Amino acid sequence: MIGGMSWESSLEYYRIANEYVKEKLGGFHSASCILYSVDFAEVEALQHRGDWDELTGAMADAARRLESAGADFVIICTNTMHLMADDVQKAISIPLLHIVDVTADAIKSIGQTRVGLLGTKFTMEQDFYKGRLKEKHGLEVLIPGAEERQQVHDILYSELCMGEIKERSKEKFRDVIHNLVDLGAQGVILGCTEIPLIVSQDDYAIPLFDTTMLHARAAVDFALA
Repeated sequence: MIGGMSWESSLEYYRIANEYVKEKLGGFHSASCILYSVDFAEVEALQHRGDWDELTGAMADAARRLESAGADFVIICTNTMHLMADDVQKAISIPLLHIVDVTADAIKSIGQTRVGLLGTKFTMEQDFYKGRLKEKHGLEVLIPGAEERQQVHDILYSELCMGEIKERSKEKFRDVIHNLVDLGAQGVILGCTEIPLIVSQDDYAIPLFDTTMLHARAAVDFALA
């Protein structure tokens, strides 16, 4: 696992993976895994400077370290940093389990074709995520308007990545999701691993695709297979 982006969501990955291993295998079983956790302050600064080349080098280095430590495959425990997933895969000889493919499989498994996407501005606005959903999986992707994209982005970085959960931000996410439904979204991708800290399926009638849960459980299935 390449984690630390943020550590709050990496904690969820670790919890979910271990709970799912116990569910699958029973007894005292837990996940045999290696976590390489980066300093998110460095990552966040490079993201907002737009220095994706430096970030690509850092992610590739983390993946090589995991391979050297004996990992059988790699997951990047964040949606945004899948921007450089293809380059990370080229840097190692073991597989990288892509969060977009895992999420798309879940969407298609219930027959949906048009989904909303929430995440950082990088994830919502750049093509690495939407493009893969469209081109590889044939899905139509809707995103919020510019003002709502900025509001979601700000909540993610100024609150959720700092471990803060605010009721007014829950309400903002509720408004954004309802607006995506009005645009025709059949379901909504929680395309940032911090969003499930504030958005729960229990509060919505439409399917929400929790990428943290989907990715962590898919990693267990992939390992056990």
